[in-house]
Order: sequence, then C-alpha cells, then structure tokens
Amino acid sequence: MDTKYLTRTIKKETLTSSHLGESKEIHVYLPPDYDESVSYPLLILHDGPDYLNLGRIATQANQLLSQNEMVPVVMAFVPVDKKKRTAQYSPTGEFHEAHKLMIVEELLPLMQERYSVDTATDKLVIGGSSLGGTVSLHIALEYPEICNRVLSQSGAFLEQTVQDLSRVYSLQFLEIYQSIGLSETAIETHMGTLDLVARNREVHQLLLEKRAHVAYHKEEGDHTWGFWQRELPRALKFFFPTN
Repeated sequence: MDTKYLTRTIKKETLTSSHLGESKEIHVYLPPDYDESVSYPLLILHDGPDYLNLGRIATQANQLLSQNEMVPVVMAFVPVDKKKRTAQYSPTGEFHEAHKLMIVEELLPLMQERYSVDTATDKLVIGGSSLGGTVSLHIALEYPEICNRVLSQSGAFLEQTVQDLSRVYSLQFLEIYQSIGLSETAIETHMGTLDLVARNREVHQLLLEKRAHVAYHKEEGDHTWGFWQRELPRALKFFFPTN
C-alpha cells in the first residue's frame, strides 16, 4: 500500500451553535492528496468520535481508497454530550429541532467555508448508528432540498418516526442505506427496550411503499460498534462508488 494511505489527516473546527447554546469540536477527515481545487462529496456523521475511534472509519476509508473501491470524500464528525444525546437525536427530544437546525444552518455553512466540499443533494450524506441514524433520517424528511441521502446503521426508529414517514406522500427523493443486525431484538435504551429488527422491518416496508431508494441489509450482528465497524466499508462503497 502506498504510504500516503497509512496516515489519517484529521482537522479540528470549533462550532459555536446558537441553536443549541453550546460549542462542539468538529473533527474533519481529509482524504490523501486533498486538493483545494477539487470539490469533494461530504459525509456528516453523528456520534462522530465513536465513528473515528470505534468505527475506525478514517482507516477504513483510506484502505478503500488505496484499493480504488471508493472516491475521495471529506467527513465531518459531530460529537454529542451523551447526557444530551436522546434530547438532541430523538424525534421526541427537547432539543431535536435545534439539533437539526444546527446541522443545516451552522455546520453545513462552516464546512462550505472552510473546506472544498460539494454539498449538492447528490453529494451530501448524513448518517449515524442507532439514534444517530434516526436523527439523520428526520433531517432528510424535514429538509429534503438540502439532504436526501441517509446512512442508518441499526436505526433506533421510534413510533414518531413511523408516523412522520406515514404522513409523507412520496419519498421518491430519498436514498437510504439501512442496515440491522439480526440479534437486535431487545435493545435496552433510555426509551425502554426496543425490538429494532421489527421496527427496521416496519420502516423498510414504509420506505418501499413511499418509493424511497433503499439499500437494505440484515445479517448476523448486534447493537455494537463491532457490527457497525464491520459493515462500514459496504456503506462507503454504496454512497461513494468509483463508477
């Protein structure tokens, strides 16, 4: 492997959010040979530090790039205070609307100003695992003209998500990568015990009925970073193919 793929280039940006009333340290991954004269697709990830450290996504992306299995992409990793996570990520959370506005009105402009990114709807992907996948889908439902490509790993979809999907006439605009581990039938959360296999099946059926473009993967796995890390390369190749 070319040695340039062995180094991870991670920058740091401070985002002071007026919507949330707090500051977040955003980590930004730049691909090898990053060039300001080139516009790169942008991937925004919730639970950002976990994707970096537990998902090993920067290392995995570099490996895929070295094998010409994906195109170069810039990634923004959004942290969250775990004590505020449900309030910001859950569609019934107190700061859910403020969080979505932070992404759309504060983070996106920051990334456009500081980095050479293409945030057209066919280039921007927003994603996460568990509730991070849930909030990513809700951003796309509320702001389809800004984001319509979603990465959801083991989405912790709630009844509110089902209701919101049911109200939409058509989801033909939506492209979503949806994965679930077959052992995720009794997941303990702040919102009680959830059968995420059944709920993801229900959401998947709704997405198909509304004519969304869905890449749906169910396989052996549980609600852990071991599972999410293992299947990340497939998600990256889905959104950022070389052909």
